[in-house]
Amino acid sequence: MSIVKSNPYMQSHHQGFGISPYMQELMVYAGHLDCYERGNEILQHFLSIEVSPAQIYRVTNAVSESLSLEDDSTERTLPPVSSTEVLYAGVDGSMISTREEGWKEVKLARLFRSSDCMNPNTNVSYLSQSQYIAHFGNSKDFCSKAEDVIDSYGQLKNRLVFLTDGATWIKNWIEDSYSDAYAILDYFHACEHLHNFVDSCFKEDTVSGQIWFKEQKELLYESQVEQVITNIAATKAKEADKDKLINYYQNNKDRMDYKTYRNIGCGIIGSGSIESAHRTVIQKRMKLSGQHWSRAGTQNMLRLRVIAMNRQWNKVISILQKPNRLAA
Repeated sequence: MSIVKSNPYMQSHHQGFGISPYMQELMVYAGHLDCYERGNEILQHFLSIEVSPAQIYRVTNAVSESLSLEDDSTERTLPPVSSTEVLYAGVDGSMISTREEGWKEVKLARLFRSSDCMNPNTNVSYLSQSQYIAHFGNSKDFCSKAEDVIDSYGQLKNRLVFLTDGATWIKNWIEDSYSDAYAILDYFHACEHLHNFVDSCFKEDTVSGQIWFKEQKELLYESQVEQVITNIAATKAKEADKDKLINYYQNNKDRMDYKTYRNIGCGIIGSGSIESAHRTVIQKRMKLSGQHWSRAGTQNMLRLRVIAMNRQWNKVISILQKPNRLAA
């Protein structure tokens, strides 16, 4: 590593790397934002200090491993849910490429209160604050972590609303652990299945297909799932295609009462919040071109991404302020 010895960022060497705690923090921050090569470019541009990508990698991983010994990933970061509010929990999985096992799923949850949603169900909606929970591993361990956070809000019952797709493990978890909560199948996800059906059923008459699709969407929006099922059965589509879509709606109809859901909390019926979380927490850093992660590397990077997104970067600073905390 080529450095200017008089540079103040490199003074007060600690933690076994011969690099100041503050410089280590900058390296970790750069490393968690983008690939390690880009981290080197960023530091060189702003500080006129050349740090090798390999060194950024080593420091970033060492700091995250130290955080794993102390970090309470189930610590609640949002204020309490008031008696007039609803707690939303978006839950989904995102695939990343690993060296040992190929494509594997990272499970992710995003929690927010109804009061945190600004301009809901519009093109300019956003969340003023939220909390992320992530886990690279089995669903049982993820659910345990998520439950620790959710349960810290007390017995919310029907003031707890889950936003999900049709994943069986998520559905079973909610039914087993939060039977009084609302579980919403993402409306747009339900419509996507319908759209795929229309593409195959109305190939020779796309105009009629578009009209039929719009009618079924409106029925779903008004919680008329049984009518949509009847209408699907009446089409001239292949029996296999009809059965597939009908079974999907039959299995999820208890989570498709969109007319009711629009009158709960801030009326959200889509899972856009968790889809956005996939991009900002995981994909933006961990699905870059050509990346293949080790299991340990996945855990370490995921931990830093969640800490940063939860506005808990002070945990990194705290670790680096402890003398002899990291090994070379």
